[in-house]
Formats: sequence, structure tokens, C-alpha cells
Amino acid sequence: MRLGAYDCKLKKGSKTYSVYGESMIQERHRHRYEFNNKYLDAIEDAGMKAVGINPDSNLVEIVELKDHPWFIGVQFHPELRSTVMNPHPLFVKFVEASVNHKKSIVD
Repeated sequence: MRLGAYDCKLKKGSKTYSVYGESMIQERHRHRYEFNNKYLDAIEDAGMKAVGINPDSNLVEIVELKDHPWFIGVQFHPELRSTVMNPHPLFVKFVEASVNHKKSIVD
């Protein structure tokens, strides 16, 4: 069981890096799942990029699709730190990206 806060190093230039504005973050986990690094090269060749890596275990924590308006998949639980008065930055930026995308296809 991966339980508690874990470090994650973000790749500069990624959408996730632009959300956090820093290269090292820490997020909470509560699960038994891991990304299988055996398939990392094949997945990246197909267009999904690993942009957040746990520096201690080398496990993929965050993936993105580069040419998608907003596709960020995470292994952690951003909802554990999110409140109505202080929403997690991933949620804020997701809503912002959704609104901007809607405007771009309506205009």
C-alpha cells in the first residue's frame, strides 16, 4: 500500500510544471497501484509522456498527452488536499482549460 506523501519531480515545460510552478512537489497517495516502467518506452512512443517521476523509486506519478488541450493523469489523490476555499491547483487549471477550450470552439 502506498500511503502518505511522496516526492515527485516534474519535467520543466510540461503542463503539470506550469500548474505547480516548481520542479519538486509532494502529493498524497492511498492505493496499491503503480505504473509498470516495463512499458514506459512504448507508451511514450505512442504519445503519452511521463512528466512526473518519484525520484526515490523511479515510479511514474504523472502522465500527459502533449497535443491535447488538457490531459493530465496522476497516481496521487489531489482531492485529499482540496477544499472549497482552497481547491487543488490541478482542479483549478482543469476548469480554466475547459472554459478556454469551450470558448475556442464556440468563437
